[in-house]
Amino acid sequence: METNKHTAEAALLNSPRTQEAFDTAKNSVKVYGALSAVALLAVIVVSSSGHMVNTFMWVRAVLLPVVAVLIYRMTVSASRGSRRTFERVSALAVIMPIAIIGVDLIPGVCPPWYAVMQAVCMLPIVRVAFITRGSALRAAFCKSR
Repeated sequence: METNKHTAEAALLNSPRTQEAFDTAKNSVKVYGALSAVALLAVIVVSSSGHMVNTFMWVRAVLLPVVAVLIYRMTVSASRGSRRTFERVSALAVIMPIAIIGVDLIPGVCPPWYAVMQAVCMLPIVRVAFITRGSALRAAFCKSR
């Protein structure tokens, strides 16, 4: 019985619909990484032009491209069948936009242009949140407990 269960899970995981959803999620994470790199470059340019850039902006601008690499690796692992990393990606895709945008909305933390840039960076992650909660991936990683 256990073998049949694993065979059915593997079939769902390897279905074209599931792999297409993972490909879209991986591409969305790549776009997020590219946008985060652009945000880092913007902070560098603004700083080098003599405008004030605070420590918060530097730390966030450096960390988010690194986070993009980690999320991409987790998404690849999930596409290969890791339920644990799928659940992590799914949770991060919901938590990150709320946390990033929420902190940026605190008055005085960062200038409006930076808050807008960070919100734009989060759009691909919002897409990942919807993809991971879509029917294709829910079926591939249905709750077995």
